Amino acid sequence: MTILIEQQPDLGFPVGEKNIPRDTINELVLDGGFVMPKTTSDGFEAPEINSFGHSFRDYNAESERQKTVEEFYRVNHINQTYDFVKRMREGYAKLDKAEMSIWECCELLNDVVDDSDPDLDEPQIEHLLQTAEAIRKDYPNEDWLHLTGLIHDLGKVLLHPTFGELPQWAVVGDTFPLGCAFDESIVHHKYFKDNPDHSNPSYSTKNGIYEEGCGLENVVMSWGHDDYMYLVAKENGTTLPPAALFTIRYHSFYPLHRAGAYTHLMNEEDHESLKWLKVFNKYDLYSKSKVRIDVEKVKPYYLSLIEKYFPAKLRW
Repeated sequence: MTILIEQQPDLGFPVGEKNIPRDTINELVLDGGFVMPKTTSDGFEAPEINSFGHSFRDYNAESERQKTVEEFYRVNHINQTYDFVKRMREGYAKLDKAEMSIWECCELLNDVVDDSDPDLDEPQIEHLLQTAEAIRKDYPNEDWLHLTGLIHDLGKVLLHPTFGELPQWAVVGDTFPLGCAFDESIVHHKYFKDNPDHSNPSYSTKNGIYEEGCGLENVVMSWGHDDYMYLVAKENGTTLPPAALFTIRYHSFYPLHRAGAYTHLMNEEDHESLKWLKVFNKYDLYSKSKVRIDVEKVKPYYLSLIEKYFPAKLRW
């Protein structure tokens, strides 16, 4: 890995941040002719409970992580504003933090634990491989989807010192649009009352500053690892299909793909890609477990996919 800068620019974090502890599917033909096959009976089976013994994405369950998760969302909902996101995108779109391969980035995540996730407290590299291998089991011929599973969370390197060591609330958690009203389906919605955008008349309506059907690519989303990894992949010339980039960019946009909120902002292409995102979400969410993956055994396969779809070194 080549580090390109030693000191990060001041990107203007909000003041007063509180520290936070460290379905059977009919066959479809989508993006460029990729086929979404029917689920087979011997494929990946989603468990009913997470590694803590609770239902997945249960933000009210009493567990050792519940308080950490709720505190995370309190700070996230207060500080994720339209102006903050514009500053983040402008600063990180320069891709001047490092040069490294996709696999080197995977290895950087060994020490990262996502404080917003109520379902898992394992290092992120485990989740990446769990997701990719679960997809590979059900969709053996869709190698682009396997790789999407592997890289979808690589943007969490924003937590690493090399990338500015951003606070958790600026990297992980469910994402949502800025510049329009905060939908009530957003987890821990109550904390938006202290977000400056909440009282801005321009942002308080259903459409806000957007037009219906404008397309999600024209909507400013809360800043985090999703949008960052999308920028990295796109600007480094990946040959992954549009559905993969859509999945990377919006996989944490649970108000959309779980609650059906904000569909009025989508265009036709968004609706097509959303079909794949909903497929992907099953594996992203339910593959989280305490089962370990033999990294060295699967590494050669994923290195071959990285070589197929990405340059050897990427700007980050």
